[in-house]
Amino acid sequence: MATLKLSRTIHRLFSTTTPWYTPPSPHHHPHPQHNPQDPILATLIQTLKKPQKSPLNTSLKKILPSLKPHHFINLINLNPQPLSPSSVFSFFTFLSSYPSFKHTIQSYCSMIHFLCSHKMLPQAQSLLQIVVSRKGKDSASSVFDSILQTKGTHLCNFVFDGLMNTYIDLGFIPDAIQCFRLVKKNRFQIPFQSCGRVLDYLVKSNSPLVAWCFYSEILECGYPPNVYGFNVLISKLCRDGKVKDAQLVFDEITKWGLRPSVVSFNTLINGYCKSGNLEEGFRLKRVIEESRLLPDVFTYSVLINGLCKESRLDDANQLFDEMCRSGLVPNDVTFTTLINGHCKHGKIDSAMEIYQQMLRKGIKPDLIMYNTLINGLCKSGDLKEARNLVDEMTAKGFKPDKITYTTLIDGFCKEGELDTALDIRKRMKMEAIELDNVAFTALISGLCREGRVLDAERFLREMLTANVKPDDGTYTMVIDGFCKNGDVKMGFKLLKEMQVDGHIPGIVTYNVLMNGLCKKGEMKNANMLLDAMLNLGVVPDDITYNILLEGHCKHGNPEDFEKLRGEKGLVLDYASYMSLVNEVKKNSKHRQKR
Repeated sequence: MATLKLSRTIHRLFSTTTPWYTPPSPHHHPHPQHNPQDPILATLIQTLKKPQKSPLNTSLKKILPSLKPHHFINLINLNPQPLSPSSVFSFFTFLSSYPSFKHTIQSYCSMIHFLCSHKMLPQAQSLLQIVVSRKGKDSASSVFDSILQTKGTHLCNFVFDGLMNTYIDLGFIPDAIQCFRLVKKNRFQIPFQSCGRVLDYLVKSNSPLVAWCFYSEILECGYPPNVYGFNVLISKLCRDGKVKDAQLVFDEITKWGLRPSVVSFNTLINGYCKSGNLEEGFRLKRVIEESRLLPDVFTYSVLINGLCKESRLDDANQLFDEMCRSGLVPNDVTFTTLINGHCKHGKIDSAMEIYQQMLRKGIKPDLIMYNTLINGLCKSGDLKEARNLVDEMTAKGFKPDKITYTTLIDGFCKEGELDTALDIRKRMKMEAIELDNVAFTALISGLCREGRVLDAERFLREMLTANVKPDDGTYTMVIDGFCKNGDVKMGFKLLKEMQVDGHIPGIVTYNVLMNGLCKKGEMKNANMLLDAMLNLGVVPDDITYNILLEGHCKHGNPEDFEKLRGEKGLVLDYASYMSLVNEVKKNSKHRQKR
């Protein structure tokens, strides 16, 4: 079943055909009976044995018009007076360029066999390249048949190895696999070298399951197994998230008389941890220890990372301590993993303690670690210490990158230090570092909080020019800024731009606009916006109705104030809202009549 799946998968990947340019005559037999008195063959042999004083087209002038491919095949297979291999190959080359002569696939294959038997392998490979390139994809079966038909007494195992290599070189992998199966079917010696190349190709082409099926197939034929090959497949499968398949490949290692290495275990543990199955990762760690192997730094680092992702920081710390007690020295990856885990969960003090421990062990931080700590410090609001770390990393020769600057901009904006954030923006511009979505959004948010809505809009325009697409929240922040400044018209203009840009504004954006209209007392427009929302399928929430009721309270009849105020928080749908508003209007008209 695995073999069938392999064939179908590969066939889907590669499928076109190029016909053979000069097919042999249907009446031609690849091995015609040789007549010892054949004057053409006799003339050929005599001419080729003599030193060439004149060009072949002159010395063979009389017989060239009558020369056919089967004459050349007889020259090779039935040669009664052996000619030197180089003479035969030169004659083959001469015929290839002679206008009125056309080689057939049989004459090519006969020549290939002859060259292989005389160890002229590069020349044989070049002819195989010609045959395969002209036959094209899906030609393995027909080419293989021609090779068998013309083998005579010259069959050499290199022919099949060379044929597979040629298909591989041309990228015709399904044909190479078909060649292997035909060799196996006909019980010839398996060309393991070219089988290894096919396996490498399948692994590198991100087809690990297909590669595993092929690997299983060649192993059954005697291909020498090795742990490295299994490890590569396990790694590829884990990377694709196919951890169960990786486990099956892992289990096969011992069946072939091999012993899994620590790399084998670590690769699978990493796969399990990334898929969230820490329990299986720890089980494999115990198996390592029971197998008289020792977990290494990678084993512990992967498991520590898994624990940190699950917010199990105490367990991560305990495993780190166990690692140190076992005599292993944590590397920068281990420390960065642990520090990142503490930073993400707001434990910046613990992260800094681990950092100091790392320095005491003589491990030098890299840019990734500095960025991790700076991010943690900025999120905790400790901008002073973040600045100190930037100074420290700069003194040690590390240049702040986009991540460093973006983290600082975000941190300073959130703490209200907008001018500092803008200075960092200027420094980025001087260093030709472009802002990303996070930096733009942080600056726009900070400017809107400070009421600098025109500057916020300028950054929004700059963001669009840089082909960085703002999200709904970024647009909404700027719309809110304009509405709070009383410029609702500009808010609606941005809403239109937002829609043109492919966004579908949600209830938060509409509530911001609704609030702007209600604060200006434009209740008629607010009700029209409510109708437009409903028509677009945007469902108002309790905030929407509270905004509208607040607007009616502030800009309606004072006598209706208490009734409307009392209904705030109780109106949850359009029907209730319209019923209340209509009732208030009716009461207002009744009072006017009186």
